[in-house]
Amino acid sequence: MARCAVTGPLPSVAVMRAPHPVWTVLIAVAVMFAQVFLPALPLPLLLDPGHPLFRPLGTAGVTLASLGLIYLVRRFVHRRSWRGAGFGRSWRAVPQLLAGVLAGTLAVVVAGALSVLLGVATWGSWDLVLGQLPYLPLAIVIVLLGQSFPEELLWRGHAYDMLADRLSPRAVLVVTSVAFGALHIISRSQADTLAERLLFVVQAVALGFLCGAARARTGTIWAAVGAHTGFHLGHLVLPAQDVRYGLYLVILTCALGAAGLLLLRRRADGESTPRSGEGAPRSGEGAAQEGRAASPSSSRPS
Repeated sequence: MARCAVTGPLPSVAVMRAPHPVWTVLIAVAVMFAQVFLPALPLPLLLDPGHPLFRPLGTAGVTLASLGLIYLVRRFVHRRSWRGAGFGRSWRAVPQLLAGVLAGTLAVVVAGALSVLLGVATWGSWDLVLGQLPYLPLAIVIVLLGQSFPEELLWRGHAYDMLADRLSPRAVLVVTSVAFGALHIISRSQADTLAERLLFVVQAVALGFLCGAARARTGTIWAAVGAHTGFHLGHLVLPAQDVRYGLYLVILTCALGAAGLLLLRRRADGESTPRSGEGAPRSGEGAAQEGRAASPSSSRPS
């Protein structure tokens, strides 16, 4: 039987263009609310709110909902692979996570120390801190599953990847940070006045900036997840009291912003961009190249 020779380039696979950045942000906001409220609907029907497993199961439900929703959005709405979300699985994940925890915790500790030095706050009771240490691992798991991982997977993972096809790296960092921070206008905090509420939002934008800088530096979400976790860990292990909240938020915002700028500066000073196989964000050109079928004469994208 004669074989038919195949000549010419193979047909290209259609690649869906990334949506307008506004639509990307609006979809991410919808997912943000859905991943928080969907697990909260069935849980009260199964367990009493006072049950010791109520909160751990609720936070685990947030992570599961986040994974499922983001997968569905990427698979059926944006036609994108899971790989682009920065969910890199390699030996670097653990060191990046721990480095992020260190960066986030140090930013909070520095802000707390400056606040005490300037008379804006005082340190909390060390007896209270020592009494909470046995529960610290559980608190970290709750923060990790309920906030840090699902929120970073959404904003520094999915949204970061989608926006990178339409915007410059700096614009991606700004948009994801501002959108993430703006949602905190409805978060619970110690803010009593409108000015403090707005400062709380600005502080959340600065946290988003630090996490975004961690994503830009490493190419995956793990350092961002660590920085987000470290932010909460710093407040757990070194709580401040008698706080002049508005001034403290200003100091904390500066500390978080400085930490983010330090990460970006070290990247600019010679840190190479992570390879795509390690979860580096794709550009629009890279996404198009990824969608084309390779021909014998074509070169592979690096």
